[in-house]
Amino acid sequence: MTKMHMAYLACVAALIGAGLGAAPPVGAVGHMTHVVAPGESIQTAVDAAAPGDTVLLTSGTYHESVKVTTPGITLRGMGRSTVIEPATTKAANSCAAEGNGICVIGAKDRDVEGVTVASLTVTGFTSTGVFAMATDGLTVRNVTAVKNGVWGIAQEHSVRGVFRRNIARDNGDAGLLLANSIKTDAGATDTGGTVVEHNRLEGNRIGITVRRLRNLTVAENHVTGNCAGMFVVGDENEPKAGAVTVRDNHVTQNNKSCPKTARLEALQGSGIVLTGAEDSLVTGNRVMDNVGTSSLSGGIVLFKSFVGATNERNRITDNTLKGNSPADLINADIGNGNTFEGNTCRASKPAGLC
Repeated sequence: MTKMHMAYLACVAALIGAGLGAAPPVGAVGHMTHVVAPGESIQTAVDAAAPGDTVLLTSGTYHESVKVTTPGITLRGMGRSTVIEPATTKAANSCAAEGNGICVIGAKDRDVEGVTVASLTVTGFTSTGVFAMATDGLTVRNVTAVKNGVWGIAQEHSVRGVFRRNIARDNGDAGLLLANSIKTDAGATDTGGTVVEHNRLEGNRIGITVRRLRNLTVAENHVTGNCAGMFVVGDENEPKAGAVTVRDNHVTQNNKSCPKTARLEALQGSGIVLTGAEDSLVTGNRVMDNVGTSSLSGGIVLFKSFVGATNERNRITDNTLKGNSPADLINADIGNGNTFEGNTCRASKPAGLC
């Protein structure tokens, strides 16, 4: 082998190592990358990872559920070709036992901080593709959550999350759910500025649900083909849900039909719905061709919650609406201080909101 050939091979090896984020050599200072291939255990690599480490999943299909409790680690695939599906054997951990694909779970007295889940597909789980509870600064990006039984991506009891450039499609309930608590009723909690942006939500029961939360932004998402596009949900508990910014989203043709549930009537043709929320801003959205006959159908709808909580002091401004039915803007609430200004639309209930 010539010196030139040896130098070429060394260069290629260095480039591959850099591309994969390979682990540093023995004795080097820095964080580790734990590379996992199909047939190997993701959970084993996650359990071995220290804060700051990356668990890198190569392309292929993995049959397991993964529970992350270590702060500061990154669980990353190679894109949609890295697929996590349910195991065919007995549940190995609580994440699997509850029907979830990837779980990021903090302790009762301390949130798990700085975890990232990125660039992979989770599909076929009976509950949720990616589920998080008691997290601080969780990032979920470039994740495809498809055909999971309940939610595509869901988070509760958490703050300062970032959900960016994900695809959630054909999940049983919301493609993306953010909530104070999933199982109990309580007043809204402050998310510390959680951001939901540049996601694509298709074919779910609801594209995005924000339930009993305050202080977050839902921006520049593409929401189509669901039974309902977006819900901002509150109730009679204090503090009320609100201080949510919903801006610059494309919410179109959410006309899939879904039967009623214990919580909601049958859904079809809802664009953006606020129930029991306060002090929120809905602005700059394009809301088109959402058509249905339920009491929640229409382009942007204010509706008192099903426990009677009203919307208060919400601002609906500078949105573009067209082709929604029964109307582009609907205020079916008796709450005080809700304003509609600068919107481009053709029909409203009551008249005069456009």
